[in-house]
Amino acid sequence: MITQSRFDRHELARMIAAQGDDHRLLLEQSARVTLQTIGDSVWLRGLIEFSNICIKNCYYCGIRRDNRLTSRYELDDDAIVQAALFARDKGYGSIVLQAGERNDAAFVDRIGRLLCQIHEKTHGELGITLSLGEQDAQTYRYWKQCGAHRYLLRFETSCEQLYYQMHPHDHRHDYQTRLQCLQALKSCGYQVGTGVMIGLPGQSFHHLADDLLMMQQLDIDMVGMGPYLEHQQTPLYQRRHELWPVQRRFQVALNMIAALRLLMPDINIAASTALQAIDPMGREKALRIGANVLMPNITPSVNRRNYQLYDNKPCVDEGADDCSSCIRLRVEMVGRKLALGEWGDSQHFFNRNKQ
Repeated sequence: MITQSRFDRHELARMIAAQGDDHRLLLEQSARVTLQTIGDSVWLRGLIEFSNICIKNCYYCGIRRDNRLTSRYELDDDAIVQAALFARDKGYGSIVLQAGERNDAAFVDRIGRLLCQIHEKTHGELGITLSLGEQDAQTYRYWKQCGAHRYLLRFETSCEQLYYQMHPHDHRHDYQTRLQCLQALKSCGYQVGTGVMIGLPGQSFHHLADDLLMMQQLDIDMVGMGPYLEHQQTPLYQRRHELWPVQRRFQVALNMIAALRLLMPDINIAASTALQAIDPMGREKALRIGANVLMPNITPSVNRRNYQLYDNKPCVDEGADDCSSCIRLRVEMVGRKLALGEWGDSQHFFNRNKQ
């Protein structure tokens, strides 16, 4: 059984801050550990961003409730099912259903029906991840019974003070609620994913080290994290002068992936789209040094430009076929292979449930 590694806060902070030869050696080490522990396979999750309607008002997010300049949309059930069938036919193995956050009864019921429809139409061949924010335990259990088995809920930062620099301090934005939701997801039997933003205003390397240690403490199964990229129509944009240069945020994001791979060798780590927003080969560089999941966007292209959490999001003008056609080449370019038709579940999930 693969065990988690032990690093203290200061060791992790040094790894995360690494530059020059230290940066290169860290990435080389994480690349070796990746091949030794999870191999060279890359799993695909077809990302369906089916609605940008959101009740939250996070200070960093382009689809926040109070952004009146965003055109709101919601895909109908048939469009979502057709996107799922596209993913199945392309051999993606899994999909991610992602949307702005809602928790009203109509939304909860609709997700349950969609999960049942997708499961029926694809004959249970697709793994299904949900990324639908904070819900109560009853909702999480209901959606799991309907066919979801993975859930992604980023805690965004382990520092409560930073959390409230990114969110209003009200009943809809509560730091402890976020952590309680992660525990509820584990109790419901999901493979649990989380993540953070890297390079926030006021964030230090020790904050980021604490983020990784919290992931280890929570014993999560998968991670999606990337560099913070600002959006002009958000309150946090006013603090852009405090940010690290984008290339430094990119470098630190790679260090975070590498350090996490060393800390938790058997989890799934996604190569985030935000990396590609800085470097055209950003996701491929992440695959080379520790990431093992890609999430190609299969949202209809007419809607993609309205699901922009940050400025200059890549691939908003491409169709699902465009994203699909170049994936194999990009993955093989960095010495990895696509595991088509496989769910690509987290080894860590199965390892921790054997204990």
